[in-house]
Amino acid sequence: MSIEELLDSAAQLDTPELEYLVSEVLALQAKRRAPCLSKDEAALLQKINQGLPPDVQQRYDTLIEKLQEETLTSDEHQELITMNDQIEESDAERVKNLATLAQLRNVSITVLMKDLGIPSPSNA
Repeated sequence: MSIEELLDSAAQLDTPELEYLVSEVLALQAKRRAPCLSKDEAALLQKINQGLPPDVQQRYDTLIEKLQEETLTSDEHQELITMNDQIEESDAERVKNLATLAQLRNVSITVLMKDLGIPSPSNA
């Protein structure tokens, strides 16, 4: 059936039927445009986008500020070292998840990061 024939048929519908047809066509269009993620991809994206909890980020920022002001106590210095280790582990896990997702999508990590709007470390 051609587009013209479809339009001719649509022109013969009453208004409620035409509105229903239009809504169904728009839903079909949205479904085709929306990226469809597998459960694995969705789970990986969730892990990749997970940042530090706000209270941890705030404490880290406070410790960094104290370090720059040279007012960090020895206990705080040890806390900062521990936090840095945890952040590095988290970053390594994030890179691992990025690599897994890139592999699922058959693209390089660089392309994946660009597609996701994630700046590379040199551009951060």
